[in-house]
Amino acid sequence: MDLNFLGSEEIIGSFLLTGEESAALIETGPTTCLEALEEGLAERGVAREDVRQVFLTHVHLDHAGAAGHLAERLPNATFYVHEIGYPHLLDPSKLLKSATRIYGEDMDKLWGEMRPVPEDRLVSLSDGAEIRTAGTTITAHDTPGHAYHHFAYMEDSTGSLFTGDVAGIRLPGQSYVRPPTPPPEIDVEAWMRSIQRVRELDPARTFLTHFGDYDDVERHLGELEQRLQEWMLFVESRLDDGQSREEITDELATKGDAELLAEGGNPDDPDRYELAGNYEMLVAGLARYVEKRQQQE
Repeated sequence: MDLNFLGSEEIIGSFLLTGEESAALIETGPTTCLEALEEGLAERGVAREDVRQVFLTHVHLDHAGAAGHLAERLPNATFYVHEIGYPHLLDPSKLLKSATRIYGEDMDKLWGEMRPVPEDRLVSLSDGAEIRTAGTTITAHDTPGHAYHHFAYMEDSTGSLFTGDVAGIRLPGQSYVRPPTPPPEIDVEAWMRSIQRVRELDPARTFLTHFGDYDDVERHLGELEQRLQEWMLFVESRLDDGQSREEITDELATKGDAELLAEGGNPDDPDRYELAGNYEMLVAGLARYVEKRQQQE
């Protein structure tokens, strides 16, 4: 379901599974998209009482920000999250403090209010956990790199893999894949291992929160892997040359937009990709990773 983030189509999605007279959601989106999510359920004939499970790939606000509100509105739903992310849904204060450092005065406009999920409605998952839901089975696969607390969820009957952010950003009609690398938890080495794990899962299709579903899985992952590595080395070399993050951001924007247009993107596509993952955040996350790694050497 398209959550119409900031009034723009096909930037943030939530996925609906139905079967055996029940329904499940994968991703809630931010609270600013709550109305669009509820409208999407109603348009598909799904009553609030029928949603029994909500699966969160990770607790970043664009993926799980509305979870607490939904716990109040979906009376029969249990919420599932990575064991590392679990405490942040019970008490989102640290998460909100970290996000506020990053997004500042734009917090309310982008994400809206985040409320805690009640403890009796929240389940902590570990790698390999299997949950029966909506007539099928969902398996949680630990896929860190974008965040320590990241799952990709495999829907076993069809081989559909709901990838959150581990498979990057790709907008409908495009082949171009952008790595979302905001601070504070980017770990490129772990991410590369997670990309390999996605390959080994051999999904028939990948479903990206940003945005849509794709069946050219190997090509897609190869492009993500290459660009993630290239952009990390790009940021590292500019930092070594003494450039500021602002200078690196401007240079990466020029480079990234040229790559997008070279793959057949339209003139308005750079702005749409920027909504899904903007260059300032991408550089900040990669710079933090590079500086942290250099301190450990």
